[in-house]
Amino acid sequence: MPENQQMTFLQHLDELRWRLIRIAIAVILVGVVLWIYQEWVMNHIFLILKEKEFITFRLLCEYVDICVDSTSVKMQSMTVSGQFNYAMMMSIMGGIIINAPYIFYQIWSFVKPGLKQNELSAAKGLVFYVSLCFFLGILFGYFVVAPLTVQFFGGFQISNEIENNFTVGSYMGTIISTVFYTGILFLLPIVSYILTKIGLIGPEFLKKYRRHAIVVILIISAVITPPDMLSQIIVSLPIIVLYEIGIVVSTRTIKNKTAIE
Repeated sequence: MPENQQMTFLQHLDELRWRLIRIAIAVILVGVVLWIYQEWVMNHIFLILKEKEFITFRLLCEYVDICVDSTSVKMQSMTVSGQFNYAMMMSIMGGIIINAPYIFYQIWSFVKPGLKQNELSAAKGLVFYVSLCFFLGILFGYFVVAPLTVQFFGGFQISNEIENNFTVGSYMGTIISTVFYTGILFLLPIVSYILTKIGLIGPEFLKKYRRHAIVVILIISAVITPPDMLSQIIVSLPIIVLYEIGIVVSTRTIKNKTAIE
């Protein structure tokens, strides 16, 4: 179809359907691979987080002199189909995270035809930056937030008479949600760019409510991390830095928009 020809509503729906199908196929393909190697993934991606040999704990012990022991957590499945469901969840979520750049690209390709030329120029490289920020957040969540969370809750006991016997679903759900939400939080600069581009916010707005944002960030950090001050500081500082980067991005976006007009 020629670029200058507008699509009908049904054509838009058909375009969206095919992009969703492509995303689903990509997720399924990666999910199948993860399913085949599910035991390795479980042992070396998830269960390793509770061991003192995990790279984060080894680095903390070697360079910061903060050494921890492996948590004595026992894993159990409480339902007949429990382990099957956990493996399925692991495969699907892994497929979504690994395919994130492709998913972002499909979303961008669907939105792109509706943008003006100057908007396309301003959004150049958007998929790359969204993917970069998201994966940086995923890495930070996996290597920093998740192991701290597992270490804290795995070692916390009200009484020595009570053992920590976690269900695999609870354990995996905590790790996946923590890592995924941290990846989303790292999209703050991109969100600042988009909201500035459509005129909802500006650098003055972000500066004015900086202190309020810091309070919200501290609250979010307290929610997704163990309730100790060190973990909250470790998580909140990068997010505060991202907020400041969002101010810079918003300022540059306003300048570029003014120059174009």
